[in-house]
Amino acid sequence: MAIDRLLEQTLAALRNHRDRALQFESSHAPEVEAVERHFRNSARNLLHYLSLRQSDLRRLQRDLHSLGLSSLGNLESHTLASLNAVIANLEALTGETATGQPRPPVDFLTGPLLLRDHAKRLLGPARRNRLVRIMVTMPSEAATNERLVEDLVRAGMDVMRINCAHDGPAAWRNMAANLRRARRLVGHHCLIQADLAGPKLRTGSIAPLGNFIRIRPRRDPMGRIEVPARVWLTPAESPEQAPAGATMLPLHVPGQLTLQPEDVLHLTDLRGRERELRIVACEGRSAVAETDRTIYVATGDRLGLMRTDSLVGECIVGDLPGVVVPIPLLVGDTLLLTRDPAPGTPASRDVSGTVSRPARIHCTLPAAFERVRSGDRIWLDDGKIGGSVWSSDGEHIEVEVTHAPATGGKLRAEKGINFPDTDLGLAALTDKDLGDLREVVDFADIVALSFLRTPQDVVLLEDHLQALGAGHLGIVLKIENAAAFRSLPHILLTSLRSPPVGVMLARGDLAVEVGFERLSEVQEEILWLCEAAHVPVIWATQVLEGLAKGGAPSRAEISDVVMSSRAECVMLNKGPHVVSTVEFLADILERMEEHYDKRMALRRRLSVSDI
Repeated sequence: MAIDRLLEQTLAALRNHRDRALQFESSHAPEVEAVERHFRNSARNLLHYLSLRQSDLRRLQRDLHSLGLSSLGNLESHTLASLNAVIANLEALTGETATGQPRPPVDFLTGPLLLRDHAKRLLGPARRNRLVRIMVTMPSEAATNERLVEDLVRAGMDVMRINCAHDGPAAWRNMAANLRRARRLVGHHCLIQADLAGPKLRTGSIAPLGNFIRIRPRRDPMGRIEVPARVWLTPAESPEQAPAGATMLPLHVPGQLTLQPEDVLHLTDLRGRERELRIVACEGRSAVAETDRTIYVATGDRLGLMRTDSLVGECIVGDLPGVVVPIPLLVGDTLLLTRDPAPGTPASRDVSGTVSRPARIHCTLPAAFERVRSGDRIWLDDGKIGGSVWSSDGEHIEVEVTHAPATGGKLRAEKGINFPDTDLGLAALTDKDLGDLREVVDFADIVALSFLRTPQDVVLLEDHLQALGAGHLGIVLKIENAAAFRSLPHILLTSLRSPPVGVMLARGDLAVEVGFERLSEVQEEILWLCEAAHVPVIWATQVLEGLAKGGAPSRAEISDVVMSSRAECVMLNKGPHVVSTVEFLADILERMEEHYDKRMALRRRLSVSDI
């Protein structure tokens, strides 16, 4: 009798969930009607899934599992079909008369096929042995190095990513031209995605400590000289390119003098130490000098030119680059964000060590000074430094540092700022983005929208693309803040009006916004919702970063790649080892497809499903 009652209760619960899913779809009929015809079944499936996830299904799942039935652990791409199948089995087990099955928009075959089809529309055809595409962010070098782009396509790159926050239109067009050449040579399809920069908040510049360089010979572990330091002495008025391994030192040399081998330049360096540079060769208008001592040389330093032990003249050091030191911050310190774009400075202290003037740095977004309130959280440099707002007077935001490494944080220029508690009232498209959009539509296949927050941001981009005659381009929505995550169901429904569309899981800023402890949970929910909408996902941020930049991956990075195989595309950032990183990633993704199996997931209630 107990098993009979369990069967009846489970059947009643599933019928109720199915009825609610159909009612939920009906209540959003105008939104479904606005969706592009080919994608309406995907929108309907998303609504069925959202309805189901408005309830906690964990007890129902356990009951289904105990009955030897599907526990609904893998229904994202075909929700109503899954409910129909389990209900039919329960009706057979209970002997009840089968109810009329509502026709699902997709089934166990067509749901996954729609996701693959939509991924192909957006990201291009998959490789023969791999369904997951590889996207690679272009370094500046890709504009001038044809071979680099060709090697990336041969290694397995499927999408070239051009970041419009860097370089410029001429470089972007050259990158696109190099890709067209590579496609002809390699014979593989590869698309171009242009990422609009968006309204990202950043720190401003930092005042340089001074304009100087350090000249240092190479020593062995015991401090003995292995190789003297080589210095390229070149005219400050028209400097010549330094040879490899040499430090450039621009000099103003009096007109009546020329540097000669065996000449010696004497100086007192920044530390007050007597040093000399011995000229060993002359090349054109420049000369090579050597030293076996460490020297700190500053702009304007005077060097006495000695020839055969006689002073024959004086040279002056030309302009040297500014040396910028990060601003040090400890827990409990105060940091001032300033509307004034003047370069930032570290804290000043009096003779007793007491802070007389706190550290300060420019915040690039004026809206922050108008909307931030006391108590709002702030994170800097991808969450490396955190704080709480004390006050804002419209010109300065006073922040107490509450999170930093034990040895202190180092705040650099041009680093991201996040205010996860603050509605900054920003549109996702800036004036720069609109200008960049006009430049990229001629060669891009996909446009990525950064820092969107609402469905209206999607509509705005679509309107601008239509006005430019580029409504056919694919759109990638970068989910990188808490507001976009909370609005994701509405954003997905809106984006399906003008497909093809995809979602980039931008885990860097997103982790800062939602909290690092919630990132795994949030990225899982994004994957579920996008699969229910049959929208392809791009897995991004620091994938194989150690391998691309340093030549060796960490164990954690390998585990991350395994997780990334659940997406339709994986994005790599630039680095000196990026070609071999693409080959490495392609190999792992091919291997994972031989073992790929979605495991059952427990279905607690999702608050993000409430729309």
